[in-house]
Amino acid sequence: MNVYSEKLAPEIIAKRFPTLEMELCSEISEVGQWIAIAPGESMITDDKYIKSFPLVLDGVLRVYRRDTDGRESLLYYLTSGQVCSMALTCCSEGIKANINVEAETEADIIRIPVQNLDEWMVKYPTWKIFVMHSYRQRFDELLRTIDSLAFSKLDEHLIKFFKDFHRTRNTTTFIGSRADIAKALTTHREVISRLLKALEKKGCIKQSKFAIDFSRLIEGC
Repeated sequence: MNVYSEKLAPEIIAKRFPTLEMELCSEISEVGQWIAIAPGESMITDDKYIKSFPLVLDGVLRVYRRDTDGRESLLYYLTSGQVCSMALTCCSEGIKANINVEAETEADIIRIPVQNLDEWMVKYPTWKIFVMHSYRQRFDELLRTIDSLAFSKLDEHLIKFFKDFHRTRNTTTFIGSRADIAKALTTHREVISRLLKALEKKGCIKQSKFAIDFSRLIEGC
């Protein structure tokens, strides 16, 4: 984790968060801590109190939960211009985190002290709208995830994984292992391998040892 000594200019913050007024962007610049995090680094860990919450400038953060057996369930991704609504809920209620947030890619974020959350809700109408929109967006994503788990077959859930990957990273190439995908979908590597082979046989993907080209899938295979 790299903590920048300088403050981020309000104009740059305004470009990443265009719905916020400049006065608020100036205050974010003043109270926020600008940091860079590497892939795999944790921002928030479960069962700990949250002292600050992240505003994402660039990169992708992964938000997930872990059960008592250590299995992980992906909730959603955070990208540029977004905030973690579940972290905000823990902050506003003063409870320990029930989620984990870690960098999926290299990312620049601004850490905001929790005490500013409620203050800005009263002081800045655009902040309240921004937070409410974040809640609604994440709620809709969670509903789609629940629908996928409850009503879709695993192969459909795998296709959704690739489409979400494309949407959050703007790429049609997955770099990683089959175990990484299995972990995200809470299943076994062998199951994912069989499903990938079926998609490859249909011509929807191309596999190599550490990469999967799913461009045909996005095109509507």
